Amino acid sequence: MSDAAQVTAAEVRAAAEAVKTALDRHLAAVEGRSGEDDPGVYEAFNELASAAEAYDELLYDTYDEVTPFEIPGNEDDLPPYAGPADPSALSVLIRRDYAVVEPQRLLAQAQRVADLDADTAGDLSGADEVGGSAHAALGVLFGEFEPDEIASRHKEFGLEEGDSTLWVTASDGTPEPGEWLEAPFETVDPQRVVCRFDVSAVFDEELDDGLDLAGEPDLEDDLEPLDSER
Repeated sequence: MSDAAQVTAAEVRAAAEAVKTALDRHLAAVEGRSGEDDPGVYEAFNELASAAEAYDELLYDTYDEVTPFEIPGNEDDLPPYAGPADPSALSVLIRRDYAVVEPQRLLAQAQRVADLDADTAGDLSGADEVGGSAHAALGVLFGEFEPDEIASRHKEFGLEEGDSTLWVTASDGTPEPGEWLEAPFETVDPQRVVCRFDVSAVFDEELDDGLDLAGEPDLEDDLEPLDSER
């Protein structure tokens, strides 16, 4: 074994010892915690996560091996909860990302909505509302359908889902009507997040790694008539 290899092996061993130390500290913090949201436990968790990640990387780089541990990275990326124990109000913050993968489908569906609305109103000018503008098409579709319906029917509109997240945050009270509309996402406090739910293609890829998808039916669908609920 070369000197360089010996140094690398020593680094792996040191990283393993750091994990053991972090485990002991985490257990001690858990055993002595003062409450459900003890900051000492949170700090010890992060130290353990960092030590385990460093060890896993060195182990893989040196021996091409991995550990069986996976450190969750969703809610634990947030700081400790510091909001009221019994919130009197809450806010639900949702972000959903989409890619426009079929612009012509998007335009066609939006044009169909515009034409239906114009026909219902007895106004034949609806055909000019969309034209060839994706910007106008998105305004028509999101003005016609609820976000949840867009999410469930995104393929019909030429969209492809990206990542999404939902945060439930605690509030001290219900704001006055219109109070926050000018800047609705400006004052999000991560320490008031009661719970969080993430959806990402990263998770799907991990599940699909061992699946044989041969013989799956083609999910490409034709344009379907739109049924608006509004």
